[in-house]
Amino acid sequence: MLDVLSAGTASFISVQELLNGLTVGMVYVLLASGLSVIFGVMHVINFAHGELYAFGAYFAAAIVTPLGGGTGFYVALVVAPLLVGVMGVAIERFTVRPLYGRDPLYHILLTFGLVLVLNDLIKLIWGTSPRRIARPEYLTGPIEMVGMTFSRYSFFIIGFGGALALGVWALLKYTRYGLIIRAGAQDRRMVRNLGISIDRYYSLVFGMGAALAAVAGLIFTAGRGQVVPGIGFDIIISAFVIVVLGGLGSFRGAVVGGLGVGLLQESIIRPGVPDLQLPLVPENVLAPVNMVLGLLPQLEGMVIFVLMIGVLIFRPRGLFGTEFEEDSGELLTGSSGGFLTDSGRFKLGIAMIGLLALVPLGSGMLPSPLSVRLIMTMLTWGLFALALDFIMGYTGLVSLGHALFWGIGAYVSGTVLFNFTESAFVAAGVALLVGGLVAWIVGYFSIRVHGVYFAMITLAFAELFHTSLTKIDGWAVGFCETTPVCSAEAARDIQLTGGSEGLFGFSSYWGLGGVGVELEEIGIFLGPVTLTGDLLLYYIILGVVVASFFITRRMLQSPFGAVLKGIRENEQRVRFLGYDPTVYKRRAFVVSGIFATLAGVIFALNESFVSPEAAEWLKSGEVVVMVILGGMGTLFGPILGAFTFFGLEALLQEETLFGPFIWAGSLVGLGGPIEGVSATVAERWRLFLGSTFVLFVVFLPRGLVSVPELVQQRVPTRFDPTNVPADPEGGDD
Repeated sequence: MLDVLSAGTASFISVQELLNGLTVGMVYVLLASGLSVIFGVMHVINFAHGELYAFGAYFAAAIVTPLGGGTGFYVALVVAPLLVGVMGVAIERFTVRPLYGRDPLYHILLTFGLVLVLNDLIKLIWGTSPRRIARPEYLTGPIEMVGMTFSRYSFFIIGFGGALALGVWALLKYTRYGLIIRAGAQDRRMVRNLGISIDRYYSLVFGMGAALAAVAGLIFTAGRGQVVPGIGFDIIISAFVIVVLGGLGSFRGAVVGGLGVGLLQESIIRPGVPDLQLPLVPENVLAPVNMVLGLLPQLEGMVIFVLMIGVLIFRPRGLFGTEFEEDSGELLTGSSGGFLTDSGRFKLGIAMIGLLALVPLGSGMLPSPLSVRLIMTMLTWGLFALALDFIMGYTGLVSLGHALFWGIGAYVSGTVLFNFTESAFVAAGVALLVGGLVAWIVGYFSIRVHGVYFAMITLAFAELFHTSLTKIDGWAVGFCETTPVCSAEAARDIQLTGGSEGLFGFSSYWGLGGVGVELEEIGIFLGPVTLTGDLLLYYIILGVVVASFFITRRMLQSPFGAVLKGIRENEQRVRFLGYDPTVYKRRAFVVSGIFATLAGVIFALNESFVSPEAAEWLKSGEVVVMVILGGMGTLFGPILGAFTFFGLEALLQEETLFGPFIWAGSLVGLGGPIEGVSATVAERWRLFLGSTFVLFVVFLPRGLVSVPELVQQRVPTRFDPTNVPADPEGGDD
């Protein structure tokens, strides 16, 4: 037994900790292996994999509750994965399959929309309260071995999970089904030429991956005794870390990565390890190692993201993965505008700016879903979406970590306002400086990779920052306690991030050096309307967004912008012309990061509050949704997407859309049922918004800005007698 891994006097990893690591690691193996197999065969990064994991747990709870923890547990162990597998087949058939031939990044966008749909679908079916899930009596309780006590259920997870993983490996390695899958992963066209329907096998692969996720969700939550909402959100990022470490598409990598991350988290980082004491090795040599080991518990949740970033930089294919050729599809940018000419669109844009400028003057007449504060939120997120479009729409790089810059803008400005000065100008200036510096550092490392790998590394950087937000204050106090540089008491009085609660209650004035004015102290009287406080801040936000749009538009009209557009169209040609695409991509990433930071600053000034939720990965996904809804590669399209996103949210939550239907239904005695549907829609608005996004990705990938062109294509043009094609020479015989 590995009771010790040291000189014999100090325990390094106890057997119990080793067992805990193997238990969690085996759950990771089942979850990551399904995700990795799907990617290896289909090149699909499935963000909805975590929700399939959650569905497995909820289906199991629904089966176990009436049947009991004995028979019901084993029935659930068979039925729940089958049900989720059928769900996986349906998802592949009706949503993923239409995207084959497009850029693989569309699969990320699609499956993120499915995350919104499936997460709210779970809440719609089973509610938001935890649900109990029992297991058989003889799998409950401790077991004694070699004088030590262990969990009986942990041995079940390790044994059952290991046997299932071995069976999947044998299926892929030694059966005709596995042979076709492996051949299709290498050359799907060749498999089709042999007369094999590879699409049918794709459906089965997706279903098998979904079933493995369901098994992982079932056995893990049964160990906890209950299923709680949000478990899919919590697990999916860890699954991506494992897949990246082991190698995208590698089943062996998923096994090694899953067990390795489980052991690292549960056996080393979380419990901590004592100082190493090795014979014949001087203590001064081991001191740096022991110092690092002592810091590991404080870095819980961060180490795996550091490893993920390192692997993506130095070995993007992971430990056991192989390089793969990305599909030749391209990201579809917004169209030319159809019947709207360039001058027509410009005039329409000026008219919209003018209309937005009139909003505060008629604020008292606005319906509740269209309040001034809602439009301020739309404008703020519109700037955030514009920032992402600068890198995504003009270089083809999809960042899943732009919440990093939104969070930096919000937190740095909030920290300055809360602790040092209430000057909004100073707070914004410091935040933009920090955001630009971080964007340069992140861009320097991230631009080394491309495609799916770029999306993953930006996600890792963002999660690293998000995880650190609850620890920074503690680190500052600990640093001041151990060094003479600062006072621990002074460090306790300063809140850099506010921990898990965040920073709230800070105020600001517009000026420098104590000379300035608060917006609440200003009153501009325009007839019956008094512009003060939020209404003045509205004009500041509108001005910032408009200025940002014209600045980025001018940049894209410059030679720098021409190179970016060339990179988007044909990167190899740009390289042949003597330009270094990597340099231009990094510059574009810095510009994008600065404007995203500015959006975070506006958010903090508007809300006077910031919490760790501002930097969670869901924010990065939501802004990608807005870019696609509006139409990327246009700058104004993402702003339109932000207005559409929050407009639909407000309309759904306020039940405004159903008002006429409720009134009409009341005339025929159906007002009550329709009102009930309206309340459900208002509560589960993400379900319908996610469904809308999925439809956009599949059927309208160029976004709302492409609608005029689509209308023009479908409306017959009027006959023009001056434009009649000439008859071919010679006429009829």
